[in-house]
Amino acid sequence: MHSSVPQRAAAEEGDPVELPIVAPGPGFRLLAGVRVLDLSTSIAGPYGAMLLGDMGADVIKVERPGVGDDARTWGPPFVDGESLWYLSVNRNKRSVTLDYAKPQARSALTALIKASDVILVNQPARVQKKLGIDAAACRALRPDIVHVSITGFGAVGPRSDWTCYDLIAEGYSGIMDITGEPDGPPQKVGAPAADMLAGSDAAFATVSALFERSRSGKGHSIDISLVESMTRFLSCRIVPFLATQQLPRRSGGKDSVIAVYQVFDTADLPMTVGLGSDSIWERFWRAVGQPEVGSQARYATNVERRQHRTEIVALIQDILRGRPRQYWLDLMSQARVPAGPIYRVDEVAADREFQNRRLFYTLQADGRDVPQVGTGIHVDGAANVPRMAPPRLGESTVDVLREIAGLNQDEIAALQRDDVI
Repeated sequence: MHSSVPQRAAAEEGDPVELPIVAPGPGFRLLAGVRVLDLSTSIAGPYGAMLLGDMGADVIKVERPGVGDDARTWGPPFVDGESLWYLSVNRNKRSVTLDYAKPQARSALTALIKASDVILVNQPARVQKKLGIDAAACRALRPDIVHVSITGFGAVGPRSDWTCYDLIAEGYSGIMDITGEPDGPPQKVGAPAADMLAGSDAAFATVSALFERSRSGKGHSIDISLVESMTRFLSCRIVPFLATQQLPRRSGGKDSVIAVYQVFDTADLPMTVGLGSDSIWERFWRAVGQPEVGSQARYATNVERRQHRTEIVALIQDILRGRPRQYWLDLMSQARVPAGPIYRVDEVAADREFQNRRLFYTLQADGRDVPQVGTGIHVDGAANVPRMAPPRLGESTVDVLREIAGLNQDEIAALQRDDVI
């Protein structure tokens, strides 16, 4: 439903989008006192760790000296030499460079593990064990630690050593096979969906494990799979198949279980309409001035409307082509009928209501202007405020090794001479 009517936010593609300016602040404190050691790279793990940081956790991001997170090199686009993909999933963290594959780094890594409540890794199980960052090794150092592993196919089983990216997970999940036009090729989702879902799953499981630990004092091992997180996303398509053996096919998004739930053309721009209940169905037809259609017995239920979907869609399409999109959006909003525009990304970012709710902003910190997508969660009526911008590579190395790992200046200097940090 619309709390306000969306307007076309950008007149022409490429118009600059001005975002609200936000300075670092205290942010949410729900996980204050929890320390997360983030040994992950790319998107899924860093995103999960960022969500924990957004909720107040102290996140220590460990990166390779001189190179850092893989995502630091993903571009263009870059801003002032920094990858915007990296900047999108790494705020509220401190960066430490430490080559923990080298024996000289072991004592520092051990100290950091012992000082952490959570360790998050995304290496395959074999590599985790080789590096001494698997669940058993970490819990030997700190029995109550929550060990979170994000891999392509899970930490156990014959595929546990296989490498994986979001693209591969989407292919395995089935989402690509049912996305796209009927006669077109399979399509990937237009964002790293498996990565973002797995990161969200990791954050949710971590908080759940920490809650249980607060009662039992016991640590936990969390095993997250990109493929399984992405596949679970299709539950509402897979369960009907399992019960009926009717295989879903690509339809261009026009085969919803809801009879009318798709894109329609208007006199100028396309829009979406979802008539998901009998009352909404009737309100729609009253709004467009044809209440007699909404009351016809043969359209009385969703089951019957699905039987007549083709004729209903044609009728609605003929009506909506008669007026511009904004006319219909205003009308649907007043009638409490779910409808909306199909935004370009620039229009999404320029939407004033999204900006007012702190979903998009420019973070000004450390002499940098960093565009951000906010947490998207409000707590006690307030949006989140980031405590820290995404860190530059290794900027907190010395402070963290001294204050948390307990290394003295000579030990830190030795690691620097050996190119370990």
